[in-house]
Amino acid sequence: MNEEELRLKEEQLAARMERLEQLEAQIIKKEKAAKEKEKAKKQVLLRLAPSLWDEIAAWAEDDFRSINAQIEFLLTEAVKNRKKK
Repeated sequence: MNEEELRLKEEQLAARMERLEQLEAQIIKKEKAAKEKEKAKKQVLLRLAPSLWDEIAAWAEDDFRSINAQIEFLLTEAVKNRKKK
C-alpha cells in the first residue's frame, strides 16, 4: 500500500470510529432514559391476608429480596408468562 491508500484507509477508519461513538452516545442516552422511566414507579395500595403476607415474606427472605421487591418480581413473572401464552 502506498501513502495515499494508507491515508484514505485512515480517513475511513476515523469516519467509522466517529459513527461508532455517535451510536454509543445514542445507546447510552436511550439506556439512561429507560432507567429514569423505570425509576418512576407507580404506587399501589395492596391488601393481603396475613397468611399470604407471611408466605411472601418467607419467600422474599429465601430469595434475599424485600417483600416489595418479591411482589414486584412475582407480578413481572406473571405478566411474562401471560404474554407467552
